[in-house]
Amino acid sequence: MGHDRVVSRVALVRRPSSQLDAGIVTHLERRAVDLGRATEQWDAYVDALRDAGWSTVEVPAADDCPDGVFVEDTMVVHRSVAVIGRPAAPTRRGEIAGAAATVEELGYAVARIRAPGTLDGGDVLKIGDTLYVGRGGRTDPEAVRQLRAVLGPVGVSVVAVPVRSVLHLKSAVTALPDGTVIGYPPVVDEPALWPRFVPMPEESGSHVVDLGDGRVLMAASAPRSAERVADLGWEPVLVDIGEFEKLEGCVTCLSVRLRDCPGRP
Repeated sequence: MGHDRVVSRVALVRRPSSQLDAGIVTHLERRAVDLGRATEQWDAYVDALRDAGWSTVEVPAADDCPDGVFVEDTMVVHRSVAVIGRPAAPTRRGEIAGAAATVEELGYAVARIRAPGTLDGGDVLKIGDTLYVGRGGRTDPEAVRQLRAVLGPVGVSVVAVPVRSVLHLKSAVTALPDGTVIGYPPVVDEPALWPRFVPMPEESGSHVVDLGDGRVLMAASAPRSAERVADLGWEPVLVDIGEFEKLEGCVTCLSVRLRDCPGRP
């Protein structure tokens, strides 16, 4: 568009694959996924982001990657740097190239997790200038070391935390805009790690996306948790993502939020 610097709120999203039903399931019993219903839910999710003032940029489709819709796993973005992940699951490695190219076109400096390290973006919870990284089945100590080497010099603290009970760290906990961590206690391995922890009554209530202006995106499957979040002073915006929840997905992993996007393609 000709601008040297455009500060804007941009969300990267990727359309569901026609093979979505073959997505990886680790901690749940497999249930059939309705692709038509999932596509409708994805459209409504994208609309909710747009309604909250976010521009959306579609990462190129990866139809041969059943889990590609969970685009957050492809990268970790902090300020002007995008660290491209390396999935532990070989079937997910085809998701990376298109996502990396998209974020680079948006003006980000790109670094990469190199073999043998493995990292999924869903394992990284950002609270201020601290990145909490879930070390478990998908993200390993070598990736934590590499992430620290890339982001440490720009003032980021990288703290590894254990993940055993769920797929990713952000399957168990996320943070409200003021840094308060929320989670469903039965799947939070060590609640004492979090200085401010508020338990949620439903597992899917553990997940919020900060939309800005006091609003947080939450799953419609967690109405009691939404009430608790509202009691804490935030405005829940509910979306139905039931088909993605069958694949251990949540509201965070369906987008990459870029709050200070350098530019547009």
